[in-house]
Amino acid sequence: MQVNTIKPAEGSKKNRRRVGRGIGSGLGKTAGRGHKGQKSRAGGYHKVGFEGGQMPLQRRLPKRGFKSAQLKFNGQVTLTDLQRLDVAEVDLLTLKAAGLVREIVRHVKVIKSGELSRKVVLKGIGATAGAKAAIESVGGMVEAAAAA
Repeated sequence: MQVNTIKPAEGSKKNRRRVGRGIGSGLGKTAGRGHKGQKSRAGGYHKVGFEGGQMPLQRRLPKRGFKSAQLKFNGQVTLTDLQRLDVAEVDLLTLKAAGLVREIVRHVKVIKSGELSRKVVLKGIGATAGAKAAIESVGGMVEAAAAA
């Protein structure tokens, strides 16, 4: 292969459509735009979702639900995560340092998923009823989470 013999892949280059160049070209006169109407005119078109003045679909359908912006500040940790974490006292900073929750998180809750076989003390972290029972059954303790 030489630099002077390199060509683009077959079919990758397509000739530009030259419109309005006479009747013999097949794209003369109206240049493939049909007759009259908004779509035939230069600069004339409509915004996305416009239905010619009819009430658009996105406005006809009912709005449902709500997603709180505060959810991004909440995090959750499983019992399996606590088992892997080799620390006796667990708080928010410990979890962030271990990469179990994101830096933006302010409130963490332990959920009952997996097994815990060692003693763990939670400081400033909430736990579900099942997770709390599992932690206390192996001698651990859940100190009350600070109210926000």
